[in-house]
Amino acid sequence: MTDKDFDLSRRAFLDGVLGATAAAGMTAAAPWAISAAQAQPAGSDRVRLGVIGTGDRGRTLIRNIVKTRNCIVAAICDNYAPHLAKGKALVSAATPSFTDHRAMLDAGGLDAVVIATPLHGHARQTLDAFDAGLHVWCEKAMARTIADCGAMVKRSQDRRKVLQIGHQRMFHPTYLNALRRVKAGEIGPVTQIRASWHRNNSWRRPVPPDSNDRQINWRLYRDSSAGLMTELATHQLQIGNWFLDAVPARVIGSGSICFWKDGREVYDHVALVFEYSGGRKLVYTSLLNNARYGCEEQIQGSKGSIEPELGRIYQEVPPKVLALQRMREDVKRGHKRAIPIGGATWFPELPVTTPGESLGWGEYDETMLQFEGFGEAVRSGKPLPGLLAQAYHASVASLLGEQAMDRGEAVTWPADLVTV
Repeated sequence: MTDKDFDLSRRAFLDGVLGATAAAGMTAAAPWAISAAQAQPAGSDRVRLGVIGTGDRGRTLIRNIVKTRNCIVAAICDNYAPHLAKGKALVSAATPSFTDHRAMLDAGGLDAVVIATPLHGHARQTLDAFDAGLHVWCEKAMARTIADCGAMVKRSQDRRKVLQIGHQRMFHPTYLNALRRVKAGEIGPVTQIRASWHRNNSWRRPVPPDSNDRQINWRLYRDSSAGLMTELATHQLQIGNWFLDAVPARVIGSGSICFWKDGREVYDHVALVFEYSGGRKLVYTSLLNNARYGCEEQIQGSKGSIEPELGRIYQEVPPKVLALQRMREDVKRGHKRAIPIGGATWFPELPVTTPGESLGWGEYDETMLQFEGFGEAVRSGKPLPGLLAQAYHASVASLLGEQAMDRGEAVTWPADLVTV
């Protein structure tokens, strides 16, 4: 892509974000996206970021940061030599590198840090960065425990530093457009969201001779991860809270190690129901041995459904008719044939199969807009409005789901969370 193509793509993406957020009600629903898209990144005086963690995700973040107009990677850090070597390949040869994050903080020359390490390290590294006088961008989920999530929020408030968490869907024009159309009433009141993230792989990575299983496969062990809940569900629980404009009152669920019985400690199958006010629900499943239904949020109202990952909205048309009436019409048109079952004829309740309408799509990477927004927040010393509360509540919801599955009983929303 040439610089001109990049500029056009960026402009089109920002126009999509601004267009989606221009409607009534969106100012309160997505103020962070509006602030980020309206920012005017300067070409000089870039915000200096130190990246802690240069594994797969950390390197993806570096590739996005170097494309921004207002941030630079000023240092990198990883305690695993092969990852650090791959990180060095993405930055200039003059960029300092470290194997300990405290050494990087002590060396100075930074405005903020970006944390892309295993989950159990997030809280310690975040608190150390705040104590060093820096701002923090941290990958989701926030931390391994609800208490540590609250401590990160509290320390950012005490130190008056920006804490931003990586939930890139909140900057995506397709999601913003979906929310706009929900708020416009196009699918009627939303009473249920079905969210799923299904994969078909073990999540287990080969362990090189110079490492160990818990370092490489940290997502499979309880002391370093809550598995599917913190590594995947966090994104979709944030979407649920966002579209329902609330946090759940309580959650029930069941988790099991159902297929990959290879010594892992975290569930490979989870099924949960998050209950919101008014009887609304978010039904969540995630598993690691069947990818048929992949990743999606199905946002369901009385007039239609929206599927943001697929980028489509479906109206409940044609109008609902009785199943037997529809069966007769389908048979008459030759679309179905009668099936005798025990002397009666019956067809199951069938889904609406209209093709739906596109919500639009963008080629620009919303992760880059996240960092441009973060850069402006660091420069001004003011966090993007509303962003941290969404991330905090999503992380709490994911860890609350883990508790509900472990206990085998309903768990209520904590009453002692930090006010954001």
